[in-house]
Amino acid sequence: MTAYVATKRKAISDYFVTSPPKRARLEKPSANNDDLPSPRTSIPVRPGSHGSLVEVAHPALPSLSTVPGFLTTSEEASLLAFLDKQSWRTDLARRCIHYGGTYCLMPPRSASPFTKKNIESQIFTADPLPPELGFVVDRMVDAGMYSADARPEFCIVNEYAPSHGISAHVENFRFGEPVVGLTLGQADTMRFHELVEEGDGSVRSGLAGKAARTGRKVDVLLARRELVVMRGEARRKWQHEIVRGRVKGRGEGWRRVSLTFRVEIKKGRGR
Repeated sequence: MTAYVATKRKAISDYFVTSPPKRARLEKPSANNDDLPSPRTSIPVRPGSHGSLVEVAHPALPSLSTVPGFLTTSEEASLLAFLDKQSWRTDLARRCIHYGGTYCLMPPRSASPFTKKNIESQIFTADPLPPELGFVVDRMVDAGMYSADARPEFCIVNEYAPSHGISAHVENFRFGEPVVGLTLGQADTMRFHELVEEGDGSVRSGLAGKAARTGRKVDVLLARRELVVMRGEARRKWQHEIVRGRVKGRGEGWRRVSLTFRVEIKKGRGR
């Protein structure tokens, strides 16, 4: 299959501002990924317009695809260095950053009903996507994942330590398609669970843990510098999770940072 080559590849220096003199120290990623599944056999489905990028369908879940080699190693390092200088939320089990829209703080489980209500009522406005992420969005638009007039404006950055995970859920239905995740640092596995029917099995609905499943599940490798792209049933009828507690082969300094990009469904715009 022939991929269309872009006429000009924008350099990361076109987007990054001058960094402060003192840079955050980056942990050297471990090469040990013994707890990960073997790479899957994939099906080319969509040539990208950015260099040799190709979107690849997963054989067991064709509405889900990946884009290997989306970033260079230097681009990955620069993004991690930039993110490490930002203010991270620490009210969750894992650190995270929100860009675009609003969010609420999560009250501790031990909080009284009054305290929970008070904390949950505090709405915070997140900063817009910073210019330093502009080249990532541009590249996704160039590759045809998003249209130029419906660029993703929302991004959640999550940091995972060895034992961290995230509960099975469907993405909030206020957001359209695709939902795109980018992995920095170490690789990991995302597990998908098929639901009996499409419904609001999202975290925000409070129904994620009660959604009926068919019993079918698929493990997908989230490789370094690779995109995972969810459309169709993979986005609406399959819950996804990062299983907690899998620490085999994850030594000191193991760290995965994920960036999840979303586009909001607006009046007059479909999925």
